[in-house]
Amino acid sequence: MLHIRASAKQFRGEISVKNVIEINRKKVFTHHEVSQLLPLVYRLTEEAQSEVRKIINFIDAHTDKKCRAVHELEARLNEIVTRWQIKIEKLGGEPKGLWLADFDSGDGYFCWKFPETEISYWHGYQDGFTGRILIKEKSRPEHYENSNCSN
Repeated sequence: MLHIRASAKQFRGEISVKNVIEINRKKVFTHHEVSQLLPLVYRLTEEAQSEVRKIINFIDAHTDKKCRAVHELEARLNEIVTRWQIKIEKLGGEPKGLWLADFDSGDGYFCWKFPETEISYWHGYQDGFTGRILIKEKSRPEHYENSNCSN
């Protein structure tokens, strides 16, 4: 399994174990873990969304939507979205729509949609985006997350 270590000390020749991010993992997340991952997910999403917006503006500026340049721009849009999806998957998330990702909590998903700045929603495995509820409204306390208790 590949790990990324991010630290200012790393650039001065020292390696720090702070902020280790596992890549290519299938994981059950606690709320704390997914909240720690969110700044990276947000930044990746913001960058991809910005690229997409620019390309859409170029497409909108073309009067002939059937020209070769527009088709190339549309292909580029697909590449950007696919690249974003792959990055989210490598971080352990599950892309569920454009700029929407779920993170397995063991009994459902923590649900995030850009530009939300916190992991504030959860939904059951079968519920989907429309079944999102505020985490603070969930009936089970945070410390029972992923406990696999049957009580």
